[in-house]
Amino acid sequence: MKALGDDYETRAAQWLQGRGLQLLARNYRGKTGEIDIVAKDKNTLVFVEVRARNNRYFASAAASVDKRKQLRILRTAQLYLQHHPGMANMPCRFDVIAFEPRQSVTSPEIHWIRNAFTA
Repeated sequence: MKALGDDYETRAAQWLQGRGLQLLARNYRGKTGEIDIVAKDKNTLVFVEVRARNNRYFASAAASVDKRKQLRILRTAQLYLQHHPGMANMPCRFDVIAFEPRQSVTSPEIHWIRNAFTA
């Protein structure tokens, strides 16, 4: 299943680059968790969680980024900033890229939720 997740993360990274974001890191890991993508959007540091759903009968991909997951991402973002002090004063944003199933098409639809949650 990890290979499928890697595929979605690669697609999300390429999609974001196509919209002008500069990728800084993928799969940033720390003792507090993992951030799928770290990027810059002009002067803003963006931490991106990538989620996918293949079945419409469960909660949406975006809804799966619950409070517990948000807290892990926030803590890991703090760790990232500690390890990259030159970026510590940049404004930060937390986005979600959600791949949601479509009714009649096999490839999922991409939803980019900017400012999906705040610190």
